[in-house]
Amino acid sequence: MDTRQQGVSMTGHTPPPALPSGAVTGLRRSLVLFGLSLRALVLGLWLTSLYIFLPAGLGVSLLPGTQRAVRRLVDRQRELAAQWSGVPVPARYPPLPDTRQGQALHALLVARDNQVWRDWRFVVIDPLVGGVIAFVPAALLLSSAWGLVTAVFGAQLPSDWGSIWYMFIPVDGPVTAVLAGLLAIVVALFALWDAPRTAPRHARYLFRMLAPRADEAMAERIEHLTTTRSDAMDTQMAEIRRIERDLHDGAQARLVAMGMTLNAAERLLKTNPDAVAALLAEARESSTKALDELRDLVRGIHPPVLADRGLGDAIRSLALLCPLSTEVSIDLTGRPEPPVESAAYFAVSEILTNAAKHSGAERAWIDVRHEGGMLRIDITDDGRGGADPDRGTGLRGIERRLAAFDGILAVSSPPEGPTLITMELPCALSSPKTTSS
Repeated sequence: MDTRQQGVSMTGHTPPPALPSGAVTGLRRSLVLFGLSLRALVLGLWLTSLYIFLPAGLGVSLLPGTQRAVRRLVDRQRELAAQWSGVPVPARYPPLPDTRQGQALHALLVARDNQVWRDWRFVVIDPLVGGVIAFVPAALLLSSAWGLVTAVFGAQLPSDWGSIWYMFIPVDGPVTAVLAGLLAIVVALFALWDAPRTAPRHARYLFRMLAPRADEAMAERIEHLTTTRSDAMDTQMAEIRRIERDLHDGAQARLVAMGMTLNAAERLLKTNPDAVAALLAEARESSTKALDELRDLVRGIHPPVLADRGLGDAIRSLALLCPLSTEVSIDLTGRPEPPVESAAYFAVSEILTNAAKHSGAERAWIDVRHEGGMLRIDITDDGRGGADPDRGTGLRGIERRLAAFDGILAVSSPPEGPTLITMELPCALSSPKTTSS
């Protein structure tokens, strides 16, 4: 089951108000929603019969296929609520194992308090609630049509059919027929007024039925923060160990050797001045190499170009050093916060390195922009494709690095390519940009 959620805001649980559209469009949308409720009726009958036999362990093998049908119907309802009414309906599906999905779904349905259970409950209830909400405009128009029929033929029908009523009006003559016609016109006008409001009303009902409760959102948020904090601490400790190792094996060793060389030069200063010159030259060479290694180490911690010129120029410098022919497009009106900037820079650096080493690509494209409060970076290459975060630690490490800032990583890499990697990080641009356009 797909547990990823894209394009859904999880910051609140009150759907925004939506403006009604035209009457004809509103009526058409209400009929589409009513059609979906009829599909839910058929599926709900199957779910009810299947659920009855679950306690006995029967039908467990049918649960994965049934859940896929439920998910398709519910996702379609969510899509229409967001598209027609501007009401995003969040969903939090628990991950399921690759095997024994039937048993896992059975456990979720028994536990109830989860997204799978809410979906099943919605499918069973929707024909009774959602279907009624969606059919109201059509029902009012049908009622209005009957009222107009009684108004036109009101004088003849009672003699042929006996007592004829339109709503609360007994039609038994011309006067009552006119009253029925006037009431039918009022009903029709009300139906046309109500039709554009049906989809937003249905979306709010959908939100209340399917959206997780506030305490669930809080619990998931706490779990997410706990996980990302642990990952951030692990990453920080690994970085500290790397710095210690580089200092111990590189600059520190050279400085120790330089000290020993100077000590030897001091002992030979009076007895062999010619040898001292050679030792001093060796010490100078060691100091130069140690300084170069310290500079490389500092660049690995926080590159000077990133600190001085910002993310845009830092990514341009990566593109210049990359073996691939790389085109860069930067659209930033300011600078993100330094931790976000650093995370984005090193993520781009690792992705370019992986593309150069493993993809067989010749060209790459980088697009960096800030929109809707999000820093978005798209990296595309023309390589062989097949990049998968589940099959390597590189992309998974980038994903964990971004998760510490509530960022996401999306990978599209079909066989034969191309590969598109998208990163999004929520941030604000806090200062005027320092990079050149």
